[in-house]
Amino acid sequence: MTPRQAFWRVFRWSARVALLSGTAFVLWLLAVWPPPTWYRTHWPRKTPFMAVRHDDSVRRYIPVTLANISPHLVRAVIVAEDHRFREHGGIDYAAMRDAVGYRRRDFSWRDPRDRRELWRALRKVAGNPGDLRGASTITQQLAKNLYLSSSRNPMRKVKEGVLAWRLERALGKDRVLELYMNIAELGTGIWGVEAASQKYFGRSAKGLGARDAAALAATLPHPRTSNPAYRPGRMRWRQNLILGRMGW
Repeated sequence: MTPRQAFWRVFRWSARVALLSGTAFVLWLLAVWPPPTWYRTHWPRKTPFMAVRHDDSVRRYIPVTLANISPHLVRAVIVAEDHRFREHGGIDYAAMRDAVGYRRRDFSWRDPRDRRELWRALRKVAGNPGDLRGASTITQQLAKNLYLSSSRNPMRKVKEGVLAWRLERALGKDRVLELYMNIAELGTGIWGVEAASQKYFGRSAKGLGARDAAALAATLPHPRTSNPAYRPGRMRWRQNLILGRMGW
């Protein structure tokens, strides 16, 4: 056996061990966390992210159904945060592939070019794990907000993926979107689109037009430092980007 053959034998063995270990861990998570069916009909009283902020005295949190949210706002949030939301099953593998920089269309362990490209992409993302944040779906963000924290521990991404898969199957797309839009942080002490709409625009989320809807969606990535009441220049740039993608 040549050194090259020995290397690939060890590599394949290590990959199988890692796959089996990962599968066992995911199965353990499925056993530990019951299906999130409670959220089909209930709103969270306080999420882990709300608890971390310590803003009880100023918290604005007014959950509303999707029917009481402007269609412009629903569309703006999907366009801004997860344009394939209706297509994926909780995890957008195409977005993850793009985020890690894997440039080949398919993958096979038997193809040395695929293996080299995967290794290059993994080394890149290991050096800059923040690249994966842009690939998070709305469902993954909901999983993080409902159950986890802002920790950047790599295992959190695994937990987030398992939870996203379960949320999609337990709740369905509309309820996932409804929950996300009601517990997302949209400013200091402001949680959800209804509280944000009343605070920034003086009216219900149901009555928002396209421009105000895009402004709220533009707030989502950095709600404390870029919202309609603070650093509007940065928020306006993203608002116009979202409006362009919506065709306005």
